[in-house]
Amino acid sequence: MRKPMLFRQIASQLSLILIGLFVILPIWSIARLAFDGSLTSRPVEFRLTPKEFSITPLLQVLDKPYQSVSFTTLFVNSLSVSFGSAVIAIVLGLSLAYAFARFRFPGRKEGLFLMLLTAMLPPIAFTTPMYIVLSILKIRTTLLGLGIVYAVFAMPFCIWNMRAAFQTVPKELEEAAYLDGAGNFRTFWSISLPLALPSIAISALIAFLMGYSEFAIGWLFIDRSSNVTLAMSIYSILASGATQPWSQIGSLALIMSVPVVIVFIILQRTLLEQLLFGNTGETS
Repeated sequence: MRKPMLFRQIASQLSLILIGLFVILPIWSIARLAFDGSLTSRPVEFRLTPKEFSITPLLQVLDKPYQSVSFTTLFVNSLSVSFGSAVIAIVLGLSLAYAFARFRFPGRKEGLFLMLLTAMLPPIAFTTPMYIVLSILKIRTTLLGLGIVYAVFAMPFCIWNMRAAFQTVPKELEEAAYLDGAGNFRTFWSISLPLALPSIAISALIAFLMGYSEFAIGWLFIDRSSNVTLAMSIYSILASGATQPWSQIGSLALIMSVPVVIVFIILQRTLLEQLLFGNTGETS
């Protein structure tokens, strides 16, 4: 009995080590590129440590990393678009998620299925109608328009996740509030919303990350370098085949990940609780 248990233990540990390496090596590679001052273009050899340690690439991208556009402009654009898309997706999705969770109305199941189908479609499927609508509104090439595009991508997931969160709120609490004279809005604001906040925070985080990391579709809507985001600038540098040192690209990617790491640190307890326990509400 001991040998099979020992074999399973060794296999488990080896599997965890392989998974850890699979996650850590790409991050380590980016960090190695960011601090390698010997690179003048693409890396030509595999190294675990920088050949010539230097913080010069890091300082260079903090100035003007993309087409004479300052890093501050790129960073502010990224945060504005991602936070804006998260706010739009959550604010507009809250009422719809609550309606799907609490009310029974004609077309409810069909609407849920359509929402799920929308979430499964690739983002490129929305680009043509969004391009036409935003062009009519004359905001296609603005950061507001880009934020609306990313919010549209994020809303199906946000609505499904927040709907499940509202279903976990006991109906008895809302009924007690009604008996005490609270109206629909007061009950929602004082009872349902606070209890669903952890899942709402997760939805906002996912919507933020979708807007913060997207780089390909944004080029269909942005036509000025002053409105480019960090993710778009990294993609543009790589796609253009420029001779810009990859140490600067690594530095830009490393700096770009800092806000995401900070957000995860702040929400790590909520994230772990959601991953471990999830939502156990009704699904009908």
